[in-house]
Amino acid sequence: MVDQKLELTMEWDKVFPKSEKVDHSKVVFHNRYGITLAADMYTPKDVEGKLAAIAVCGPFGAVKEQAAGLYAQKMAERGFLAIAFDPSFTGESGGEPRYMASPDINTEDFQAAVDFLSVQDNVDPERIGIIGICGWGGMALNTAVLDTRVKATVASTMYDMTRVNANGYFDAEDSAEDRYAKKQAMNAQRIVDYKNGNYAPGGGVVDPLPEDAPFFVKDYYDYYKTGRGYHKRSLNSNDGWNVIGCMSFINQPILHYSNEIRSAVLIMHGEKAHSCYFSRDAYADMVKNNPYTDNKELLIIPDAVHTDLYDGGGKDAIPFDKLVRFFETYL
Repeated sequence: MVDQKLELTMEWDKVFPKSEKVDHSKVVFHNRYGITLAADMYTPKDVEGKLAAIAVCGPFGAVKEQAAGLYAQKMAERGFLAIAFDPSFTGESGGEPRYMASPDINTEDFQAAVDFLSVQDNVDPERIGIIGICGWGGMALNTAVLDTRVKATVASTMYDMTRVNANGYFDAEDSAEDRYAKKQAMNAQRIVDYKNGNYAPGGGVVDPLPEDAPFFVKDYYDYYKTGRGYHKRSLNSNDGWNVIGCMSFINQPILHYSNEIRSAVLIMHGEKAHSCYFSRDAYADMVKNNPYTDNKELLIIPDAVHTDLYDGGGKDAIPFDKLVRFFETYL
């Protein structure tokens, strides 16, 4: 059973300008849980034959009208068919209740995107790649472990959402006591939510911004809460995930088998990003005792912070030419 018919916004409502080099359309597809997902498809103009295709998602708590759409459109300008999709329970995609996340369902969302691309008349099903941004970088790596149809994966400015939920930022809460306290609080919230008949939102990026906010909070504010990246459907721009929305990430590490990935992987991160440790550690774990390392790469981008890889940060920080070479090589 596939989810209800979606209401899709047809006018251009992205946080980036529309390219005249590509055709844009709205499409839908469903995952194995019967949830209908909404996506923007970007197709290069005046190109015939079967194309290499890329599915893009992220950041975690964003919508396809933000960074994912920018990546997809830029890759379409360079000759790839690309889709940017909203994950289950968010944006224009289906799924109830809203604003929940799941390491399983969200990995399945990527696989469902591969299902969809594989049956398009203008796509070569042997040449499909994925791009995951921020928390979806970790989900993309998890998909690369699981889905042998994915020939090339890019994880950009990635978070391992299981690690940050279990250990806190910079692993500052990596103890059984800290995890127990988190679980106690969220299980108490479950009772409150059940009594109220709805799920309490956790709050998006803090607004107004405190003067003493850490740099990474200011970095997020600069993207999600200003004209640079604000979008009315974005969780991070508004009320955020539900308080218990990411609960299952605490004890479900998603990168356990990453060193069994055989396909090509490019992990890229800003040198000055607060989150860079996720990528450095994920790459080290991925290549450890992995016989397939010739097609794996860690790219550290000088002077770039976390959100610079969302939209370039006004300094062209996203190495799209590098992405093109990577995908042309492996797709």
